[in-house]
Amino acid sequence: MRLLVIEDEAPMRTALVETLKAEGYRVMSAAAGPAGLELACTEPFDLVLLDVMMPGLDGFAVCRGLRNRGRGMPVLMLTAKGQVDDRVDGLDSGADDYLVKPFSLRELLARIRALLRRKEREDVIGSELEVGGAVIDFAKRSLTRGDQCFDLSEKELGILRLLAAEAGETVSREKFLDVVWGYHAYPSTRTVDNFIAALRTKLEADPAHPKHLVTVRGAGYRLDLPNSSP
Repeated sequence: MRLLVIEDEAPMRTALVETLKAEGYRVMSAAAGPAGLELACTEPFDLVLLDVMMPGLDGFAVCRGLRNRGRGMPVLMLTAKGQVDDRVDGLDSGADDYLVKPFSLRELLARIRALLRRKEREDVIGSELEVGGAVIDFAKRSLTRGDQCFDLSEKELGILRLLAAEAGETVSREKFLDVVWGYHAYPSTRTVDNFIAALRTKLEADPAHPKHLVTVRGAGYRLDLPNSSP
């Protein structure tokens, strides 16, 4: 796996690169936002570790630049800013996860492994998925049904990826929380229900009577595709 570290503080950058190489990853690094963005757009990487507080071009801008150029690799943001608004800004800019400094290397490596596992599932699914009359474009982060086009949030994309990877099988609310939200987050199972309800308004022709994103009473949710077997 190839990883890119974009970090302007030399001691932190060196420590990250050495740690990741010791874990068997192939690692490149950049000391500034513009150089990191250019490198990430010209070389194939499986994951980017991105510092937020950098002069010139900060991590938010770099992440938006990656997504605007169609680069879909996972991005793990690293920052000393841990306020809720900062985390929201990071995720809204297109980041997949957010780790506040100081952090343990054990947690960092666990986050990286989780994001890489998710990427492997996405590679199996592909960039587009057709569900009934709707088309989900994972690269563009959109869902099109008829003449309507909806933007999808990171969590909505994560829910759909997990459902697609296990099409025809029931996914529990707890698994959604573990895979999509991550072990470090503490939402309730009701949060999953709210996201599913919102997705149905985009995916289903009749959200009150869903045909594709169905509830399995007492167990979770299932995505029914033409080739899946409930």
